[in-house]
Amino acid sequence: MSNPAARPLVIIAAFAVSLAIGLAAVLWLSGGLRRVAPPAAIGGAFSLTDQSGQTVTEQSLQGRPSIIFFGYTHCPDVCPTSLFEMSEVLRAMGKDADRVNAYFISVDPERDTVAVMKDYLSSFDPRLKGLTGDPAMIAKVLSEFRVYAKKVPSKDGDDYTMDHTALIYLMDKNGHFVAPFNLKQTPEAAAADLKRYL
Repeated sequence: MSNPAARPLVIIAAFAVSLAIGLAAVLWLSGGLRRVAPPAAIGGAFSLTDQSGQTVTEQSLQGRPSIIFFGYTHCPDVCPTSLFEMSEVLRAMGKDADRVNAYFISVDPERDTVAVMKDYLSSFDPRLKGLTGDPAMIAKVLSEFRVYAKKVPSKDGDDYTMDHTALIYLMDKNGHFVAPFNLKQTPEAAAADLKRYL
């Protein structure tokens, strides 16, 4: 025989479940569930100049995958190491490296002129393009790519370094962000990873 005292609890529980299902249905139909946690967009419109004086825009990312590193020429360690590793990946790709964009975008436009970028990048793979521009455009690019960059004055105040995001951005052939690109593997393994996006 059923317990009459338990019947109100069953009714309340059934009502609560129905309410939850109804609320979920309303959210789904209104698109609310799809908008709970949209991914942040990375990338956007820009116009910068490479070390040869050529204009590079977001349209330059179309048609081939891109690896992009943000740094500066006065960087003492992380930047030259990352650019060397990018160069090694391009070397390991062989002829396929001609089907990839590899960019080094300055976070220090005050010092990184086109001439400075050209001289600095002469030590790395010739397919690596160094991009710079006026401070306003660089600030826009940093914002679009969610890059942190901050000037850190030296102790004597005569010079400065740049504290900055140090990951490699992998963009697909449509110019859309895929993921941080892993350079902490052999150049051959990294090259194989990049070839998957050709």
